[in-house]
Amino acid sequence: MSMRTFPDRMRHALMFEVIGLAIFTPMAALVFNQPVAHMGVIGVISATVATTWNFLFNLGFDHTLVRFRGHTGKTVMIRIAHAVLFEGGLVIMLIPMIAWYLGISLWAALMMDIAIVGFYLVYAFVFNIAYDRIFPVPVQKPGLSLASAR
Repeated sequence: MSMRTFPDRMRHALMFEVIGLAIFTPMAALVFNQPVAHMGVIGVISATVATTWNFLFNLGFDHTLVRFRGHTGKTVMIRIAHAVLFEGGLVIMLIPMIAWYLGISLWAALMMDIAIVGFYLVYAFVFNIAYDRIFPVPVQKPGLSLASAR
C-alpha cells in the first residue's frame, strides 16, 4: 500500500490554495459586491486556515482509507464524501471570522460561505482528480516500508 509523501502533501495543499485563491478573490468581489481588498483578506485568511486543515484532513482521511480499505484509492462516492467533510469543517472554522471582518451577521456570513463552499466543492473535486492524474501516488516497491519510501 502506497501513500503520499510529506513533500507531495505540501505541494498538494499549497497548489490547491494558490490556484483556488487566484480564482476566488476577483470572482467573490464581483459576486458579493465587496471590495477586492476585503475579499482578498478573507481569501488569504481562509486559505491559511484551509491549507492547514487541508494537510491535516487529507493525512487523516488517507490513514482512515488505509485502515478500513487497505489502500488510498478513491471512488467517486468517496471523493464526494471527502469534499463534503473537508468543506464542512471549514464552514465551522470560518463563519465567525467572516462575520466579524465584514461586519455582517453570522447568518449573512453563513449564506456567503455557503456560496463559497459551493464553489470550493466543485473546485476541490476537479482539482483532486487532476492532481491525482498529474501526480499519481508512487507505487511502493515490495519490501519497503512507508517510512523508507519518504
